[in-house]
Amino acid sequence: MNLGLAIGDYLAIGAIFAATDSVCTLQVLNQDETPLLYSLVFGEGVVNDATSVVLFNAIQNFDLSHISTSAALQLVGNFLYLFITSTVLGVVVGLLSAYIIKKLYFGRHSTDREVAITMLMAYLSYMLAELCNLSAILTVFFCGIVMSHYTWHNVTESSRVTTKHTFATLSFVAEIFIFLYVGMDALDIEKWRVISDSPKTSVSVSSILLGLILVGRAAFVFPLSFLSNLTRKSPFEKIGFKQQVTIWWAGLMRGAVSMALAYNQFTKSGHTQRYGNAIMITSTISVVLFSTVVFGLMTKPLVRLLLPSSKRLSRMISSEPVTPKSFIVPLLGNEHDPELDMDEQNIVDSQNSEANQGDRNLPRPSSLRMLLRKPTHTVHYYWRKFDDCFMRPVFGGRGFVPFVPGSPTEQTVQQWQEESKR
Repeated sequence: MNLGLAIGDYLAIGAIFAATDSVCTLQVLNQDETPLLYSLVFGEGVVNDATSVVLFNAIQNFDLSHISTSAALQLVGNFLYLFITSTVLGVVVGLLSAYIIKKLYFGRHSTDREVAITMLMAYLSYMLAELCNLSAILTVFFCGIVMSHYTWHNVTESSRVTTKHTFATLSFVAEIFIFLYVGMDALDIEKWRVISDSPKTSVSVSSILLGLILVGRAAFVFPLSFLSNLTRKSPFEKIGFKQQVTIWWAGLMRGAVSMALAYNQFTKSGHTQRYGNAIMITSTISVVLFSTVVFGLMTKPLVRLLLPSSKRLSRMISSEPVTPKSFIVPLLGNEHDPELDMDEQNIVDSQNSEANQGDRNLPRPSSLRMLLRKPTHTVHYYWRKFDDCFMRPVFGGRGFVPFVPGSPTEQTVQQWQEESKR
């Protein structure tokens, strides 16, 4: 099509459109009804954007004037270097924040200080990654994982509720600004004027990109699902065809990360006068808007058609008792949670016909914590042993933080548990 692009631009296009946006599908899926499918879509969604940014940075730092086997290996090494170092930096900053709040006096006993330290340490990981020319989005992502595992449990309960709602609000506002910017930028006349002489080329490029996204998505979802099913013995653990179609559809939407990377690659100071660059910017805008609007609107009816919801499960979830602790307990639990211990005892008693009469009616929380509170794989088992013996005593976490007497939330939870046992 005579776009005038170099080999580096084509490789960058691959990294740009590798960033998916699966938010629409996650809003429709029920994690209690399809926990495996939900975890697959959610896990890919949170890691995919960071991985595409790391790959994009590796391509930009790579000399593509002389392509050879050694150069390809150097590209792979650069990608692994950025990925590993960014991850390690995020983990270190997250552990540092947990240690400060747990061990140092000035970081505790005050909701204001605890919330401020939590937010500033997360931002510190982002700034350090930028200063070291690493992937900031990957660094802050793993910093958030570590902080949710250790730091979040070291603060007071008022700080937990405050940080949860503060970050949720900031995330919602940031998402609004991002899509507002995408919509306003779609009406920027300058880029469209550059390609006004050849509208057919812009439409052709956008259509080809959409077609490649559809084919490329299917080219790895279905083969990898087939290989995954070969390793699973139980039919309940296998990924069905309808679930594979849902995973394929969940990765068709493109969002803000694709827009940001496209501007980074094809514009200088936010605008461009080169024909090829203007084509790629307008095509990226078209793909993002089309996939977000059209595919996003079709997501709910498609998921409802492929995975009809169970009315019985919906009634069970809606009638489940809600406690104050349900608002502050994260996704993963462990053996030290009294609420989980009660559930574990309930499951054991339900298997014993003689002891089953008294504890059968205990409430059971419907969440992924039920599936993940006990390690089922070898790597997970040894990690939990290491975490409980070495990491949590130093950096804190669930079950390793001193109990604060007089906590209203804890008192309410204890009263609720006593009433449940009665």
